[in-house]
Amino acid sequence: MIPSPTFSTLTLGPLTLHYYAISIILGIVVAVYVGQKRYASLGGNPGEVSDAAIWAVPFGIIGGRIYHVITSPQQYFGQNGNPVDALRIWKGGLGIWGAILIGACGAFIYFKTHNTTLKFSQFLDALAPGVVLAQAIGRIGNWFNQELFGKPTDLPWGLEIKQSSRPDGYEQFLTFHPTFLYELLWCVAVAVILIKLPGFIRKVPKKSGDIFVIYILAYSFGRLWIEALRIDDANLIFGVRLNIWVSLIAIISSYIYLARSKAGENEAKKIVSS
Repeated sequence: MIPSPTFSTLTLGPLTLHYYAISIILGIVVAVYVGQKRYASLGGNPGEVSDAAIWAVPFGIIGGRIYHVITSPQQYFGQNGNPVDALRIWKGGLGIWGAILIGACGAFIYFKTHNTTLKFSQFLDALAPGVVLAQAIGRIGNWFNQELFGKPTDLPWGLEIKQSSRPDGYEQFLTFHPTFLYELLWCVAVAVILIKLPGFIRKVPKKSGDIFVIYILAYSFGRLWIEALRIDDANLIFGVRLNIWVSLIAIISSYIYLARSKAGENEAKKIVSS
């Protein structure tokens, strides 16, 4: 089985660092680094990526936290909840959909208020692989916090969870699906696909923004089945976890966008050829 860490903080003298926060910070650094390299390869000024991150990162963290609290209110406002815990972000809990949406809004504000070398949609394409790698690194923080695990399992890679961290009704089980690890591996695979996409497909999407939408589509497919394994408290709609509905909406919306993008490209080719 996979053991869970018995600690979640690192103490350096008077300073206490939470591994969850370290994971998030490291993920941001990787996202900016990869984004700068890709942005420069498109002819842009790589410094604009770090400048945009100054807007996108705080927007994304706030958006991710708000989404998490809204979709898991029982944890903070339920019978045994503490509303103050909603502010303790270092204990874990960032909803990726809120982080992406609000974080992108922050970057959009930067691009609208500054003269940039490339378009906002090109920035999104450049950043997509780095963002999904950041998500993978962030899941390591969930491991330290012993959260985001799935149903009980006897598989060799089952994740050991201490009894105090097991949900109600699962106290008798020792090992659970390491859904944090499943998502980490899936995110790395998506990042590789996005980076290698031009080599995999001859007719690479030529409309800027398509790569970012492919990232949303690919990640959502993985999140769909990973979310179905989780047993932590979540809001349900018709008996189905809210994040599953959000993933389905993201998949359908992304597919429609890419289909229309492809149709528009074919129409443009017909006009040029005629």
